[in-house]
Amino acid sequence: MAENCTRKLIVEICNAKNLMPKDGQGTASAYAIVDFDGQRRRTKTKFRDLNPVWDEKLEFLVHDIESMAAEMLEINLYNDKKMGKRSTFLGKVKLAGSAFVKAGEETLVYYPLEKRSVFSQIKGEIGVKVFYVDEEAPPAPAEPAAEQKAETAEEKPKEEEDKKEENVEEKKEEEEKPKEEPPKEEEKPNPPPAEASKPEDTTATATPPPPPPEVENPPIAHKEEASSTKVVATKRKAETGKSSQLVINELELRSLSGDHNRIAYDLVDRMPFLYVRVVKAKRANKEPACPLHAKLVIGTHSIKTKSQIDKDWDQVFAFDKEGLNSSSLEVSVWAEEEKKEEQKEGDAAATAATVVVDNCLGAVSFDLQEVPKRVPPDSPLAPQWYSLESEKSPGNDVMVSVWVGTQADEAFQEAWQSDSGGLIPETRAKVYLSPKLWYLRLTVIQTQDLQLGSGSEPKVRSPELYVKAQLGAQLFKTSRTPVGSAWNEDLVFVAAEPFEPFLVVMVEDWSNGQLVGQAKIHVPSLERRTDDKTEPKSRWFNLVGAENKPYAGRIHVRACLEGGYHVLDEAAHVTSDVQAAAKQLAKPLIGLLDVGIRGASNLLPVKTKDGTRGTTDAYVVAKYGQKWIRTRTILDRFNPRWNEQYTWDVYDPCTVLTIGVFDNGRYKRDEAGKPGRDLRIGKIRVRLSTLDTNKVYLNSYMLTVLLPNGAKKMGEIEIAVRFSCSSWLSLIQAYGTPLLPRMHYLRPLGPAQQDILRQTAMRMVTARLARSEPPLGQEVVQFMLDTDTHVWSMRKSKANWFRVVGCLSHAAILARWLDGIRTWAHPPTTILVHVLLIAVVMCPQLVLSTIFMYAFLILALRFRYRMRVTHNVDLRLSYVDAVGPDELDEEFDGLPTTRSPDTVRFRYDRLRALASRAQTLLGDVAAQGERLEALFNWKDPRATGIFVVVCLFASLLFYVVPFKVFVLGSGFYYIRHPRFRGDMPSAPLNFFRRLPSLSDQIM
Repeated sequence: MAENCTRKLIVEICNAKNLMPKDGQGTASAYAIVDFDGQRRRTKTKFRDLNPVWDEKLEFLVHDIESMAAEMLEINLYNDKKMGKRSTFLGKVKLAGSAFVKAGEETLVYYPLEKRSVFSQIKGEIGVKVFYVDEEAPPAPAEPAAEQKAETAEEKPKEEEDKKEENVEEKKEEEEKPKEEPPKEEEKPNPPPAEASKPEDTTATATPPPPPPEVENPPIAHKEEASSTKVVATKRKAETGKSSQLVINELELRSLSGDHNRIAYDLVDRMPFLYVRVVKAKRANKEPACPLHAKLVIGTHSIKTKSQIDKDWDQVFAFDKEGLNSSSLEVSVWAEEEKKEEQKEGDAAATAATVVVDNCLGAVSFDLQEVPKRVPPDSPLAPQWYSLESEKSPGNDVMVSVWVGTQADEAFQEAWQSDSGGLIPETRAKVYLSPKLWYLRLTVIQTQDLQLGSGSEPKVRSPELYVKAQLGAQLFKTSRTPVGSAWNEDLVFVAAEPFEPFLVVMVEDWSNGQLVGQAKIHVPSLERRTDDKTEPKSRWFNLVGAENKPYAGRIHVRACLEGGYHVLDEAAHVTSDVQAAAKQLAKPLIGLLDVGIRGASNLLPVKTKDGTRGTTDAYVVAKYGQKWIRTRTILDRFNPRWNEQYTWDVYDPCTVLTIGVFDNGRYKRDEAGKPGRDLRIGKIRVRLSTLDTNKVYLNSYMLTVLLPNGAKKMGEIEIAVRFSCSSWLSLIQAYGTPLLPRMHYLRPLGPAQQDILRQTAMRMVTARLARSEPPLGQEVVQFMLDTDTHVWSMRKSKANWFRVVGCLSHAAILARWLDGIRTWAHPPTTILVHVLLIAVVMCPQLVLSTIFMYAFLILALRFRYRMRVTHNVDLRLSYVDAVGPDELDEEFDGLPTTRSPDTVRFRYDRLRALASRAQTLLGDVAAQGERLEALFNWKDPRATGIFVVVCLFASLLFYVVPFKVFVLGSGFYYIRHPRFRGDMPSAPLNFFRRLPSLSDQIM
């Protein structure tokens, strides 16, 4: 585009429909105010019309053409205050600059009017045409600039005054003043194009825009006829070799993703990619069929398609911006022909060998500066036939399509990607789903007609039996009972869809360890229940014994799939899903979670490449609910940029998003053909309840990994998070509903049973994801799910201890404050407490209201100091810097231990010392409760007798003395001056400490 070209934005306000009556008489007198880039224009008022028609064109000057796509056009409709009490709001519309089109491409679009606040009563829609015009602007003289400046200065106070009057009620005298005159632009006749461009050009001269970036080849989408000479010159310059790179400026990037419907990638940066789709080739001569492949060459980069015989390639290649080190793309087609070569004459036995030779059928070149741009949701670019240039075999064609797009292109996911190693399955971006989990409840009732033992074996007088049930790798058993007794015990399993075919129920004799018989229950046909109101039907199953025992008795059981529970498959404090297994109990959707994984910086090398230098092949895994996402792997970069965005449905705000970064070691295999292991780089968590709704959080988080030698900072990750909620009412109601489904409270599972089922569910999820293609490694899933939370760790024990101390510190601070009041450490404060005590005693009805008012004021003042950045893993809270290497080594030691006996003995002695302190603390706490119990059980007759006499006199005292006087006297006695206070403990405290406990009865 020429440098002296100016751009005008034309906003044509056509009409509005079905407006809200605002004048109190069932109609409205509407006018529109349009704001763009610091400029304001106003239409005429259409009196008493709910469907007004303006057909007015408002012109705006675009100061910075490159940043126009980032500007917002705002249209506000108001009811004219002359026809009512004040200018009331009728609705607004906001349009992004990226939606503006050139003149001639505009269409009439009706936009629904939006509310200004929750309580606004708005309806209707407005029809608008928005387009821009580029004009050549000759140099303007200085005098019109001064006139335009003075004219702008006169209009500015009027616009400010109109803005104040829009929402403020005026008096009738002020309403009669001529302040609603139309702007001067409407009174002027249409000037000639040259004269009309002068004041706008001078305005632009008064506030010059920043110079555009120097681009050797301007983008084709914005090329004008007036600058054709310059384009030809730049093309010649590119042909001479001075331009060796494809240049894509920021304006082109905006045009690539500027569609207002493309909101799927609004949290990440735009990454330009050159897409090449090679479909097929056509040979001119009818030679015998041979394998064909195509080769793509861009500078130093070369890639081949797969070889095909009479089949289409239909492959897409995506080259990122950093890989575009040339200004041309060459596509060539090669035929793999077999030729026979004879050995030389001097050989003893002359033989012919078959050699495969690549024969070039021709090539076609593309100038990358002329490649078109494509923005979804545009239809895919249709491939075209191009003639291959070749002197040996002319007449061959290849079908190719080339375009420039972003990572939002539909072809990106399945394309060969230059930054992720091409078509390696282990480096591709994928979305995984956790298996749907159910609880399977098996109630063992009783057995009958059992065939115990055999004729040769002596019979046991009173044999004991137990039932054992197995589902896949899960095995549970009941307690032992004599023959003829009932168990009525529940065995709970975790079942994943698709279900295991059979649940095997076995009855065994504990006396001799032999199997009495077994039965199989078909799992997919089991009854599914959602509540505890209806019990599933019980059934009798025949038991099958050994080969010589086709019938060994029968067993009475009740089995069902529990759909009213949520199967916990992750740690309880970082759960991301609380939905019940049954679809009928699904919670309503309350919002969406958008996560933009932008990139990482300053990653440390975690492995060596070719044994010479360190490298990192990083990818990101994010987990929320049942949906797992995995980004593509960026190979051999310490500052990778993924710029991928994903969306999750949110059903509960009190859930946690988990994001982990890993180094990909699975795409390379060892000598035995086994894939490597993915290494941990770091993990962060984001709790949704700490996020403001409809706000974008763009932050960088430190990645820290815990190693046996301590915590190590591995770099930083940059992510953008947005929690969108359409209904505040649903969000607030969610805080009053139970976190888990109803069955967790009606028929709760025990803590020990819940931990066993959680570990089982984790193993099932890990196994299922490891069988995906490409697999999500077992070490990755375990790290994301925190499967080691139940493992003993000295570090975690210390961290939890100090968490308890931190919670009790507030009570300790209050106790110290009361002790300071009691000891008159600050006399004015103690005197004020005396006054407050009198006020509380005299007006007890104001106590609760005062407390809640103080809480309201304190919390309202603390709102300004709330946390603006989402929380991350806290190293200080995790206590990783205050533990020794031996304690960390103990945390990483598995079960059973693999350390030496001396090391295990040392750790055991240390654990005993720590447990002895906890044992003493528990004994002291128990002794306080036992003393109180002893007081009421006459274990010390004299102490209890004293307490009985005190209770008698206290009852007579409170019968005579009013309660207010007692409270006031007790308060004054507690905070009496130290001059009237002794140094020894009080009599009630001494009395309580002398009471007996059960400590002396423990051996």
